[in-house]
Amino acid sequence: ASFRLLCFRTSLVAHLIFGLLLQPPLTHLSIVTQPNIVLLMADDLGIGDVGCYGNDTIRTPNIDRLAKEGVKLTQHIAAAPLCTPSRAAFLTGRYPLRSGMDAVNNYRVIFWNAGSGGLPPNETTFAKILQQQGYSTGLIGKWHQGVNCESRNDHCHHPLNHGFDYFYGMPFTLISDCQPTETPEMDRVFRRKLWLYTQMIGLVTLTAALGRLTGLISLRWKTLTCLAGFSLLFFVSWFSSYGFVRHWNCIMMRNHEVTEQPMVTDRTTSLILRESISFIERSKHKPFLLFLSFLHSHTPLLTTKKFLGRSHHGLYGDNVEEMDWMVGQVLDAIDKEGLKNTTLVYFASDHGGWLERQEGQRQLGGWNGIYRGGKAMGGWEGGIRVPGIFRWPGVLPAGTVIDEPTSLMDIYPTVVHLAGGVLPQDRVIDGRDLMPLLRGTVEHSEHEFLFHYCGIHLHAVRWHQKDSGAIWKAHYVTPVFHPPGAGACYDRGFCPCFGEGVTHHDPPLLFDLSRDPSEAEPLSADTEPLFDTVIRKIGRAVEEHRRTLTPVPEQLSLYNVVWKPYIVLWKPGLQPCCGTFPFCWCDKEGDN
Repeated sequence: ASFRLLCFRTSLVAHLIFGLLLQPPLTHLSIVTQPNIVLLMADDLGIGDVGCYGNDTIRTPNIDRLAKEGVKLTQHIAAAPLCTPSRAAFLTGRYPLRSGMDAVNNYRVIFWNAGSGGLPPNETTFAKILQQQGYSTGLIGKWHQGVNCESRNDHCHHPLNHGFDYFYGMPFTLISDCQPTETPEMDRVFRRKLWLYTQMIGLVTLTAALGRLTGLISLRWKTLTCLAGFSLLFFVSWFSSYGFVRHWNCIMMRNHEVTEQPMVTDRTTSLILRESISFIERSKHKPFLLFLSFLHSHTPLLTTKKFLGRSHHGLYGDNVEEMDWMVGQVLDAIDKEGLKNTTLVYFASDHGGWLERQEGQRQLGGWNGIYRGGKAMGGWEGGIRVPGIFRWPGVLPAGTVIDEPTSLMDIYPTVVHLAGGVLPQDRVIDGRDLMPLLRGTVEHSEHEFLFHYCGIHLHAVRWHQKDSGAIWKAHYVTPVFHPPGAGACYDRGFCPCFGEGVTHHDPPLLFDLSRDPSEAEPLSADTEPLFDTVIRKIGRAVEEHRRTLTPVPEQLSLYNVVWKPYIVLWKPGLQPCCGTFPFCWCDKEGDN
């Protein structure tokens, strides 16, 4: 009997060992549990523009469906109030200041495809980590993180150099210059100055020539010729860039290849949707990451005829409703492929709506609901509080609403964790893994403090006092609104971060967002017993935060974004071109 028992045990151990040998490597096992990840990011969408956040006139049934089937965040915060720095923080999980992607000047975003600034190659995006974990990674739509560093084809800032296997979309951003029928948007005031200077120089040259011909002015023809040559050179130097903004900046690329220069805006929406669905279909057999970075709802509000005139909010509302329809098409594609229960879907905006964006009586920017301020304002809630929705059936509880401070930077550690990756250990990661909060296994966000920058300037700080539930917010700097009390900087088009257009506060303006989310009534030592305690606590947090900052190259310096201002405003040697520069003209989508 003991012999038979020994044989049985030996046989059992042998089977166990044999079975273990037949198991695939652990990395393969983890792939089975890795969800697909679809990140949907709107451009310039206000939190008040979405139905599930309180809008009852713009119809967003598909975004609302995501919230109904998933988790809605009501205090989801962008790390910056403008496109380039906000998206840099989103991709890296770090305040843009840490990567040099926040500005020291008034050029606060990437300004040209031919600039040399951009997301540094030594930054590790979540796409790069997911790529290493075996994911197929794709970016469809807007990039706005730079293209080249030193030559036209080095692609050092390009999506394919930052972890994406596939890219189709705009390396830049959509602007009104991309639509020939719209009023130019890019650097509008500066362009008017350049044109005025050109006219003045031309007038001086013409007056000198007439004076020389009539004998009223004693001037050598050689001097007059030099003056005329300077006038022509000045005009050509700035007009070669600003006169062809649509040609240089409004282009479409597939991977490293320019496919439309300039882009054909009538079909952009359909191409982006087609590429997104195609990526899902061809990537369905392994885990995939799709970052669909919408061109909606940025001006010039490209909207197909099917949606024109459908909303109660003019062209802007039409554009938002079309984007919502695109969200529905992507969700339908996920369902069609049987991927709904294995796919985490996330929807957000890169920052708040643009209040100042108007043409005559037309409001072309978004609405930020009850929140004060908007796009470009680093401190006020309207510039940084955005929609944030997660859906993963069977994993995240449907119909959940979470009113805890969260950040767009949190997507980084969240998706890296889900993919089985490891966060970089050689740098500060400011984001926090959201899965425990989303699943309801913890009550509070890991964020105690969030720092709200405008460029490199710290404008405000948020403190989540978890034991009391208070959300304190101290404003050190606020923009000066014009006209006074208007809630935005309508005289400038954007609110500035520094200089005469801001007010410094000492002591800081203090609000409790849990009681006053609109930031309407600042507290004082007379009205709030904890005023001094809160200000001291936030001050110490700022000191600690600043000790974690290290100097890095400024990617948005004047040299990197415009190069020799007032003379040549873009770097021809870095310009993406589908032909032989400067003859860059193609339409490969139209087979021309």
